[in-house]
Amino acid sequence: MGEWQPGASVTVRVPASSANLGPGFDSIGLALGVWDRCRATLLDSTDLEITVSGEGAGGVPTDATHLVHRSLVHAFEDVGEQAPAGLRLECDNAVPHGRGMGSSATAIVTGIALAHALRAVRDGRSVGDIDLDAVNDLAARLEGHPDNSSASVFGGVTLSWSDDPARGTTTLRLTPHPDLVPVVFTPGTQLSTATARAVLPAQVRLADAAANSARAALLVQALTTAPQHLLDATREWLHQEPRRPSYPASMRLVDALRADGHAAVISGAGPSVLVLATTSTADAVGTAGGDAWRVLRPGIPERGVEVQAT
Repeated sequence: MGEWQPGASVTVRVPASSANLGPGFDSIGLALGVWDRCRATLLDSTDLEITVSGEGAGGVPTDATHLVHRSLVHAFEDVGEQAPAGLRLECDNAVPHGRGMGSSATAIVTGIALAHALRAVRDGRSVGDIDLDAVNDLAARLEGHPDNSSASVFGGVTLSWSDDPARGTTTLRLTPHPDLVPVVFTPGTQLSTATARAVLPAQVRLADAAANSARAALLVQALTTAPQHLLDATREWLHQEPRRPSYPASMRLVDALRADGHAAVISGAGPSVLVLATTSTADAVGTAGGDAWRVLRPGIPERGVEVQAT
C-alpha cells in the first residue's frame, strides 16, 4: 500500500440510466448518454471541500452527507480502509434529479469509482484497472436495487439478478439493437424514489406475475434483436398503475404514446417518460409531448463509468 500524495486527482464520468423499461422491474436497465462528472483531489489538510454545478446546485448538501462523498467513504470501509481526510470534490451534474433517470445511482457509482481510482493512484496502479464488478456490487447494495447502477457501471442494456443482494449481484451486459433510439420526456416536477416505492403493493395476483414474466423475457429479445416487438414487450403489470396517482400527467402521456403504437413507459420511478423508439420513429415521437416536456435523445453509451487520472 502506497501513501496519499496531496495534489493527486482523479476524474470520473458516469452516465444516467433508465430502469425497469416496463416489465423488467428492479432488474433491467438502460444507460443514457447524459453524464455526471466529478473530480476528486487530495488536499494537504483534513478539510472536505465539495462544490456542485449544474443539476442539484444549491439544492444538495455540500458537506460529508453529500451522496458522492458518502459512497466514497463506504467504498473504503468495504475493504477495511479509511477514506483520505483531506479531499476536494468538484461535481458537475447533467443528470436531472428526482425524475427517474438514475441520479442517485449515478452519484453512488461516482463515489465508489472515485474511491477505487484513488486507491489505484496511491498504490501505483493504472486507474483503468479498477474492478467494475466490485463497483457494481457495492453500488447495488447501497442503492438497494441493481437496475440503474448496473447500467451506469457497464453501459448498454443490463440484466441483473441476485439470490441475496447482501452477498452480491450478478450483471449481464447486453448489446442493444443498433436501431434502438431512447427518447426521454422530462417534466418540471420531481418525485423521489422512496415516495414512488412506498405506494407499491406488497403482493400481486398470480395472473399478473405470469403475464409480467412473459413480457420481461420478450423485452430482452426486443431490446437486442427484435425491436419490432418493443410495444408488446414493454407492457407491464407491477408498478406503473399503482403509481398513476403520483404522476397522472406522465401516465396520460404514456397512454397516448402507446395508443399511437410507441413503446412508452415510465422511466424508473418517474415522473419522466421513456420511449424506446427506433431510427424510423424517433423524430415523430419527439414532437408528441408538447411544451410541458423537455425532450431528450441521449443515445445509449456503449460503456459506462469512465475513470482517468487528472
